[in-house]
Amino acid sequence: MTKRVGFATRLGAIAAAVGSAVGLGNIWRFPYEAGVNGGGAFILVYICCIIVMGIPVILSEFIIGRSTHSNMKAALKKLSPGKKYYLFTYLCILGSFVVIGFYSVVCGWIIEYLYQAVLGNLSGHTPQEYNEMFTSLVASPWRCVGWTVLFLVLNFIVMSRGIEKGIERVASIMMPLLFVILIIFCVNSLLLPGASKGLKFLFYPDFSQLTMRGVLDAFGQAFLSLSIGISCLVTYSSYFKDDTSLAKDATTVAVLDTLVAILSGVMIFPAVFSFGVEPTAGPRLIFEVLPGIFQQMTGGYIWALLFFLLVFFASLTSTISLSEIPITFLIEEHKMSRGRAIAWTALFTFALAVIAALSFNVLDDIKLWGKNIFDMMDYAASNIFMLLGGLFTAVYVGWILDRKVIHEQITNGGRLKGSMEPFLIFCLRYVAPVSIIFIFLYLTGII
Repeated sequence: MTKRVGFATRLGAIAAAVGSAVGLGNIWRFPYEAGVNGGGAFILVYICCIIVMGIPVILSEFIIGRSTHSNMKAALKKLSPGKKYYLFTYLCILGSFVVIGFYSVVCGWIIEYLYQAVLGNLSGHTPQEYNEMFTSLVASPWRCVGWTVLFLVLNFIVMSRGIEKGIERVASIMMPLLFVILIIFCVNSLLLPGASKGLKFLFYPDFSQLTMRGVLDAFGQAFLSLSIGISCLVTYSSYFKDDTSLAKDATTVAVLDTLVAILSGVMIFPAVFSFGVEPTAGPRLIFEVLPGIFQQMTGGYIWALLFFLLVFFASLTSTISLSEIPITFLIEEHKMSRGRAIAWTALFTFALAVIAALSFNVLDDIKLWGKNIFDMMDYAASNIFMLLGGLFTAVYVGWILDRKVIHEQITNGGRLKGSMEPFLIFCLRYVAPVSIIFIFLYLTGII
């Protein structure tokens, strides 16, 4: 029997797990959510959500993966023999394809803007021209599809190199670089005139601006930012070594992911206030607002280039983790070679991504519940697949999984203290399920 590969180092394993969590949700969505929900008060609630929901669910995925060293289906069969819990795996696989399908389109836009930044074409434009530039991009079938396909090709090239030489090596290089670029940006933003206004907006807790919707948004943002619920971290942790401290690594992943989100706010808000831009600019912030801010900075060419390189790194490490879910499943459940598993995964991913890319132009007339295909995929991934997946994981580990397995994994067979175990069980049984149900009901418009 061929020995199952794994991450070569703890640093590489953490880098890969952090890369899975860190993505556009941290750099793009978090500043927007903080902006519309009053800044500092939102951040305090967000951090509480990470502690009582994020870390427990991350640790749950780690326990499932590392205890079995298997893909999600095989793991659930081993942990609950004779039960049908393994059927949840197909929801995870479908969810991973849906997420990559729409996410890679945005990543394609990022490559386009990175290319334009290299050429120096992101400077010297009016706000209206930046708007027209982005509108022109999404309206062009060839450009949208072309950049999306290029991104996916890069993604699957990394996957073809395997765990150590592909995923671990890329994550070990890109994640430190991401933090370096973020810190450079933050220092520059803090030196801008009026930066203190942006910091006050970001960190001063004005609870009068925090509504129940803001609280639920904070829970939802914490959940989506960590990329939990579709077994990314189950898959990655199945490659962890048996002497890894799961509690310590889960906390490290959550802390670093939160740090990226907060540093993104420090990077954006001082600049936004310094140049008089509305802090609630929303999703168009990356492609229409920030390029205009960069051109007003000294060395704007470098700042634009660094920024789109930053979001490219964050995007690629996220899609790599999503792709590994079906690849590992096909290798272990259907006995495929890694090359063949990648080919089948790429085929389905390319098909969904191309359809999503065309939903802004050629397929724009196709609407589902008032949303185009791209928006519907985004909605389904965020509001259905991830939330239901997180709910299943919390309930399964909190109520169903043998406590001996949990204790064994947290303590590494008694070699580590298990002081976190009671907190974990309480959060998984009560806090996480109730929170996720409320988020689901809110996001789907039921409440």
